[in-house]
Amino acid sequence: MKLSARPEIRDLALALAAVPLALGACQAPDAPAASAADASAPWDWSEEYVRAAVNEVRAGRDLNPDSWPGGARVAVLLSFDVDNETVQGLRTGEVSIGPLSQGQYGSRVALPRIVRLLDRENIPSTFFFPAWSLKLAPEQAGLIQASGLHEIAVHGWIHELNTSLDGQTERRLLIQAVDAIEEITGERPVGYRAPSWNHSPNTLTIVRELGFLYESSLMADDRPYELVQAGEPTGVVELPVEWILDDAPLFNPRGNSYMNPRDVMQVWIDEFDKAWEEGTMFLLTMHPHVSGHRSRIVALEGLIDHMQAKGGVWFGTHEDAARYVREQAGMN
Repeated sequence: MKLSARPEIRDLALALAAVPLALGACQAPDAPAASAADASAPWDWSEEYVRAAVNEVRAGRDLNPDSWPGGARVAVLLSFDVDNETVQGLRTGEVSIGPLSQGQYGSRVALPRIVRLLDRENIPSTFFFPAWSLKLAPEQAGLIQASGLHEIAVHGWIHELNTSLDGQTERRLLIQAVDAIEEITGERPVGYRAPSWNHSPNTLTIVRELGFLYESSLMADDRPYELVQAGEPTGVVELPVEWILDDAPLFNPRGNSYMNPRDVMQVWIDEFDKAWEEGTMFLLTMHPHVSGHRSRIVALEGLIDHMQAKGGVWFGTHEDAARYVREQAGMN
């Protein structure tokens, strides 16, 4: 069935325009950092300024391998941003008991429900934590690590808006987050996802200084690629995200963008089928406090059923995928 045949699916593009309303999850891209050029209209900017702005962080070489482990046709990377209380008031300082209880649902009910599904289906996944989400409920680490399947990565300190911070503060908070996660999990995270799904002028430099294997916040491709900074290859693998492949914008029952979970599932299935056809990568971002509800987890269950029936799929963590594409590209 074509998407245009169903009004709910056809309206996806309009719904995505309301991304900033998404349940306090990863925020929509921010305005560019202030500069001397801001005083003039964009059509009067110099060629040098435009090129410098565009080339600050750019997609480099395509790292999609000829095939995935085991000869699989497509890689499936399921990721979960475990935001919990951080996006229910902590990140903004607007602390209120009701929203905080919604955040606690993420660790108390939703995450266990999701991990049980993944473990039952033997599907490795990556869980990105703002450090405070893990500090408030450290038992989440043991739950995720028990099967030996999954990866825990870093998603900021308290889901701070990193693009609003000076470089020194942004670096300090990320170091704090990495140290806190390592202390709780016993493993140092190798992957980073920006809390705002965006980079400040300092983010990539900090990511490189801290030695991260991969980054997963940007949107220049459907395939893994190497990040380029100011025209120079960095050796950092980008595993790109996309608002189409994020649960929060379309699962907000109090927002104008709400869609039925089964309709969202069909969008994800169509994205997966095209990735399978192209022999590339399917990366989905979910939030336990969003997708872990009873009426919404059916979307993930149905997607998994479809992918397993299709065959030719390699399920991996983000770390597994980053290490594999680096090896295939001769970057090690």
